[in-house]
Amino acid sequence: MLRRLYDAVIALSEKKSAPWYMGAVSFAESSFFPVPPDVMLVPMALARPDRAWFLAFVCTVTSVLGGIAGYAIGALLYDSVGQWIVSLYGYGDKLEAFRAAYAEWGAWIILIKGLTPIPYKLVTIASGFSGYDLASFIVLSLITRGLRFYFLAFLINRWGLEARGFIERRLGLVTAVLALIVVAGFVIAAKVI
Repeated sequence: MLRRLYDAVIALSEKKSAPWYMGAVSFAESSFFPVPPDVMLVPMALARPDRAWFLAFVCTVTSVLGGIAGYAIGALLYDSVGQWIVSLYGYGDKLEAFRAAYAEWGAWIILIKGLTPIPYKLVTIASGFSGYDLASFIVLSLITRGLRFYFLAFLINRWGLEARGFIERRLGLVTAVLALIVVAGFVIAAKVI
């Protein structure tokens, strides 16, 4: 099943609409969806290393737009939608402490958590919920999400062919390691938030 999914993303990368699909996942991940866009960005960029920088751009822009949607959920819909999403990820009881931390460390929280596997949607919703300055939130999100996605594009552009061969030979191992990183992000978020 894993191989079929990987092959489907590789095949999708040849379609003109591929960046739109990846952008939709990137947008959704920043506000409510659990799957990070990296699962599409990496195979699509490996299939077309010449498009890695463009794909990183699409991921960055759509992630920030999704972050604005997450911010709006936190600012305008926290009592209904926002609280449900945060509780779904198991952080409902910790958001108030996170909100208090924003008063002192808001910019650093956005910058650091935007680079890590800690679910970015929690940062976006908490930013809106805590009333963090929207313009600053957008600038910081552009920086942190851009660094994350452009760093992947750099790695793929630099070692794309070798990396693709390694990933395809060890797809199960690579997926397990990435899954562990995501789980570690959730565990760290549970401790920090």
